[in-house]
Amino acid sequence: MLYRTAPRLGVKISLFSMGGHEYLPDGRSRGFNEDMAKATRTPGYIFEGFGGDKRLQVLRIAYEHGVNFFDVTQDTEKEALCRNLKDLPPPYEIFVQTRPEGMCYSYDQYNRGLADYGRLKAEVQRGLKLLGRDRIDFLNFGILRWALDHDPEYLDKLKANIAALKKEGLIRWASADTFSGEWTFLRMIESGAFDACNLNFNFGDWGARRKVIPAAHAAGMAIFLREAFFKGPLFRMGAEAGIEDRKALAAAALRWCLSHEGATSLTIGTGNPDHLRGNLAVIEAPEMTEGDLALLERLRTGSPSFREFEAQKTQEYFAT
Repeated sequence: MLYRTAPRLGVKISLFSMGGHEYLPDGRSRGFNEDMAKATRTPGYIFEGFGGDKRLQVLRIAYEHGVNFFDVTQDTEKEALCRNLKDLPPPYEIFVQTRPEGMCYSYDQYNRGLADYGRLKAEVQRGLKLLGRDRIDFLNFGILRWALDHDPEYLDKLKANIAALKKEGLIRWASADTFSGEWTFLRMIESGAFDACNLNFNFGDWGARRKVIPAAHAAGMAIFLREAFFKGPLFRMGAEAGIEDRKALAAAALRWCLSHEGATSLTIGTGNPDHLRGNLAVIEAPEMTEGDLALLERLRTGSPSFREFEAQKTQEYFAT
């Protein structure tokens, strides 16, 4: 494994990190695509079947390759990670990122819960019990622009809440996250409240490289990337462009993400042990190649679906 750090952390994070998603037979993530309300707005609801033998296989491979950063979202993933870490204890120190259930993105109007210290603290304590940990390493604050538009003092409140959670020893660091694009990310970075940025970032959804990644890097923040494969459609787009070598396309997509200055770790999610091994093999040759660039350009020129995806993501990211 290769490791990177950031001034605001002072610890080394593995170049690849593991997401907590598990998957349906058609490749969609479980929980969210089974019952969105229970997965995102029902704290304490646990879907059955998570954290089974196959997940333990994936975890074992992650350990073998030195992965030390794990990202879990819904309560089901938190509970499964806790159980799996007891069954298969890590052979070294690991770091866990999670978010307050029911408070992020569009799950809570104006993201009011994150600004209410009493509610936020209670949710962090509940999450710690699910995770079986003494503190949360990275608490992910996923907000939307509506929070800032509704309350001009919103980021000041988050900054105070983050400082209080740290003082009480409940969290170690805080991550900025949003689906509201560049403007909101820049406001979060400028607030000085956060130690890391958590970004959707890939060859088709590249807006963060213009200002957000450079700003976060200049601020000494860690930069965690996700969705290198566009949540799966990358390979369908590749087939549309006549790209048959899925392994080469996956490696090119991973290397493209990691080639950006400041990138700390790229989160990958899979329920297939062989796919995980293939993705982690990129560590042996992490630099972009001319072949990678040619393959990605072939994707752009040969796939109408890719061009549609890129146009949509670009418009969403830079919308004000």
